[in-house]
Amino acid sequence: MSISVDTFFLEPNGQGTLQARIQQMIAEGILSGRFHVGEKLPSSRNLAAHLGVSRITVTLAYTELLANDYLTAKDRSGYYVSQNAPVPPKYTPLQRGTETVDWDAALARRFSGGDFLHKPSDWQNYRYPFIYGQADRTLFDHANWRLCAVRALGHKDFDTLTSDYVDQDDPLLIEFIARHSLPRRGIAARPEEILITMGAQNALWLASRILLTHNRNAVIEDPCYYALRTLLNYWDCNVTPLGVDRDGLPPELLPDNTDVIFTTPSHQSPTTATMPVDRRRQLLDRARALDAMVVEDDYEFEMAFMDAPSPALKSMDQDGRVIYVGSFSKSLFPGLRLGYMVGSEPFIREARALRSLVLRHPPGHMQRTAAYFLSLGHYDAQIRRMSKTLAERRQALDTAIEQFGLTVAGRGIIGGSSLWMSAPEHVDTTKLARTLQDQSVHIEPGASFFSEPDQPQNFYRLGYSSIAAEQIPAGVELIANAIGDY
Repeated sequence: MSISVDTFFLEPNGQGTLQARIQQMIAEGILSGRFHVGEKLPSSRNLAAHLGVSRITVTLAYTELLANDYLTAKDRSGYYVSQNAPVPPKYTPLQRGTETVDWDAALARRFSGGDFLHKPSDWQNYRYPFIYGQADRTLFDHANWRLCAVRALGHKDFDTLTSDYVDQDDPLLIEFIARHSLPRRGIAARPEEILITMGAQNALWLASRILLTHNRNAVIEDPCYYALRTLLNYWDCNVTPLGVDRDGLPPELLPDNTDVIFTTPSHQSPTTATMPVDRRRQLLDRARALDAMVVEDDYEFEMAFMDAPSPALKSMDQDGRVIYVGSFSKSLFPGLRLGYMVGSEPFIREARALRSLVLRHPPGHMQRTAAYFLSLGHYDAQIRRMSKTLAERRQALDTAIEQFGLTVAGRGIIGGSSLWMSAPEHVDTTKLARTLQDQSVHIEPGASFFSEPDQPQNFYRLGYSSIAAEQIPAGVELIANAIGDY
């Protein structure tokens, strides 16, 4: 019996190469039980014509399925579903009954309902995506990343790919960070003082769990990275939001009972303010006087295309009280989920132990792929390419903002990938964002970044990492018109 060619179709927005998608489509047909053992598949010529792809693409997909025992080939006859193909389970799922669990009583803690910015999954289809923190596929070095991933899958790196490091990390990645990334920030660290994390968010979680208890006091910036504030609120510690000014966190306003200070001195989130060197010294002096720890989130320091970044707070730390957090999410791509933290050995020892209890370690293959990409110079080349493009987009955005009369509330002096904006006080930017979506414009409302119950509603963020320079003026004009019509 032959399988009709009409049963095959490709999703228009499917992921992966055409060959991989065809291979997956056939495998899913077998695994779901739609295609049975011994049934003949359409010829490569007929299936290629039906799908609108080249015949060699279909042939390569068939060949892969043949190698994996999903298909078998018969001379001069074609391809058939193999006797050795995975057999779908033959059982009837039990009918679900009515749940009787009282979830209000059963849930000891709740983690939903916090402040989060929900980015549209189809943002790449927007004509004017002023979105923050997403990768621009036109700027990413796909070819060399793929080569590094293939190299990491090789026989030489088999142990790296398959081993359980328990609480350790890929030594090649640690070495690169110690010898290349950290010296750029003026930081010297031994391998025992570096820990790989699942992005900066994981690093902040580890630091908060180790340094804070219910009777300790944390200070955060206001406005700040909303996920950090939500995270700390769940730990039952005392959290004090401290308003930032044009130079970031004011050290003289730190309360006397402060135990841990969370700060983004190089590129304040979200205002983009850069803390001057003198204030950094004042912050360290104040932390020393309070005997407080400092957690420094040094995100986006690589995007310094306008001026050299100031030395990291950690580089000025003589006491070992600064915990440094870095990430590759903004400079490579957010889905990578690789970051790192640097601190004194006693702290990193505890962070390593805590991480091992939760997730052991980030996947070895991803660590080794990133290590190759960084150590072979591809990362530096990408940073140079991104910096050049971001500088062009920033210039286009600055020009358009001036032309259409929008108001900038925070503009990073060293670069970055976003501007912090303010609309007139009567404008609710959450509603404004919904209105702009209908015009294929995406902006990020700013209320979630503020701590006070009566959050200001008129701020918003314009990211320019994923929008082409030539699209920026028209997008800004639409924003200005929407604000004017509000």
